[in-house]
Amino acid sequence: MTAARRRRFWGWGWEGEGPAPEQQEAIAQLLAARFDVPVPEIAAPPRLEELRLPAPRVRPPAALAALVSDAPHDRAAHTYGKSFRDVVRALRREFSHAPDLVAFPRIEDDVRALLDWAATAGAAVIPYGGGSSVVGGVEADVGDRYRGAVSLDLSRLDRVLEVDRASRAARIQAGVLGPALEEQLRPHGLTLRHFPQSFEFSSLGGWIATRSGGHYATLYTHIDDFVESLRVITPTGTIETRRLPGSGAGPSPDRLFIGSEGILGVIVEAWMRLQDRPTYRAAAAVTFSEFARGADAARAVAQAGLYPANCRLLDPGEAATAGAGDGTAAVLLLAFESADHALDPWMARALALAAEHGGAVPPGAGQTKRTEAGAREGAAGAWRKTFLDAPYLRDALASMGMVSETFETAITWDRFAAFDEGVRAAAGEALRRVCGAGQVTCRFTHVYPDGPAPYYTVLAPGRRGAELEQWAEIKRAASEAILALGGTITHHHAVGRDHRPWYDRERPAGFAAALGAAKAALDPHGILNPGVLIDPCPS
Repeated sequence: MTAARRRRFWGWGWEGEGPAPEQQEAIAQLLAARFDVPVPEIAAPPRLEELRLPAPRVRPPAALAALVSDAPHDRAAHTYGKSFRDVVRALRREFSHAPDLVAFPRIEDDVRALLDWAATAGAAVIPYGGGSSVVGGVEADVGDRYRGAVSLDLSRLDRVLEVDRASRAARIQAGVLGPALEEQLRPHGLTLRHFPQSFEFSSLGGWIATRSGGHYATLYTHIDDFVESLRVITPTGTIETRRLPGSGAGPSPDRLFIGSEGILGVIVEAWMRLQDRPTYRAAAAVTFSEFARGADAARAVAQAGLYPANCRLLDPGEAATAGAGDGTAAVLLLAFESADHALDPWMARALALAAEHGGAVPPGAGQTKRTEAGAREGAAGAWRKTFLDAPYLRDALASMGMVSETFETAITWDRFAAFDEGVRAAAGEALRRVCGAGQVTCRFTHVYPDGPAPYYTVLAPGRRGAELEQWAEIKRAASEAILALGGTITHHHAVGRDHRPWYDRERPAGFAAALGAAKAALDPHGILNPGVLIDPCPS
């Protein structure tokens, strides 16, 4: 009988997956040559028996004991999310802020009972979906204001409960992970078609709570577009919004909880708008001698009303890293998909626009195909594989003492050129000053008629033992530039704890006060995810 796979407690993905030892050695050699540094040593991942977890400070009543675990693996696995900072601390065996307990509710009444107990016990509660946060959104370090911290893992609330085929919607529990969600929808010929990079290890509730960005580069860019209604359990009661295709009845109650990052309540269910599974696909890769010309082409496509599923622009460095180019040209990846019709006219127009802006279009590119592999060949296929493997690679880089981070933002088209120049300059200067060398690359993850969502990646050799200080200085420099030049501190990664300093300056003061009032009304004891989005309530 095959043993069940177990997820790593210290980093991304499954135990035993990721780059093999010989691949890691080859990567280390390449990094040494790229940055003219000695070949980095590869740190061994932590073993559970090496950890010194603090004793739990709180205990549940007997009625809740069956829902709660203090097992070392459970506590270690729920200590961090999956950011660079998280992985480095895990590699250092730093687990002093592990949650005291991990709760696994099976039904909604369990969630209510756990919240009631936590409020009485003075324990903080950290809602936990798949644990893929890269911004400190699920960390249990809540300070000494609380008597303990409980990670509320929703993974047992994992079913599609009801399918409305006529309205093309489904009622889905919030703890279901991406693959299981799609597997349950498949027999109905339906799909949510929301594929963030974290898809394999992130949950529907997590997507909603963090306003996740997904598969579609245009039109349906965020999970917001798919939410029809929500069911949320707060410390003061249950809120269920009405199923409607649209409404003009005042401020949207759904919008209060979409992006609330677990501070107002626990999302337990959602009615989600679905789509028929696509059967027609068309994909093409267009090269540009300059990134700026590719940006002009992406803008033209976004403003033409074509709505490609993929319209992602990679700068030369990003294209080379992804295997989608040789590093001498920018690459625009275009793709269309449909369950109803061939896509040749849409793709033909997108390619014509790309050519008008200086793009080199391969002969015969973009023809509609009926096979699922049709959109996964060539540069598009290489990019997709790199995209999905990137979290495993990031963990490997951290084990080599490399410093890596991403900055995802959005800006209007009229300011993009100056914005891009400024962010690259600020990040590049910080890399040289802090690390002595490094690289900055950029891609568009999403594009809108009024602006792109640029995604910057930095990579540099770190100093063993000082990687987190180096990371913090680089992050501060890039984030300051993003805010000063008019961008948002996050387009789809969420705020968490890591982005708080800049989010506090980005949001209007009046909105901060209103959010605080909502927090006080729904979570009067301030037990839910304290420190995320706003400061804990004073009570």
